Amino acid sequence: MDTTAAIAQIRQACKNMVTELMRIHPAVPGLGNKEVQDELYKTLFEITRNVEVIKKRLAKLESGSDTPEL
Repeated sequence: MDTTAAIAQIRQACKNMVTELMRIHPAVPGLGNKEVQDELYKTLFEITRNVEVIKKRLAKLESGSDTPEL
């Protein structure tokens, strides 16, 4: 797999993850347990943040500013 195909595959996976996370968020209040809800919101935020890190690294790689130094 070449770099372009790998980036496209990772981007699509990120998009799918974010779509599924958006489905979890509105269901959390239905749990009726504030402690669990707070922990889930915190975890959802962390997951979303990490997905954004992946997307930013891909953008840097595409722009050429994320190349290894020799």
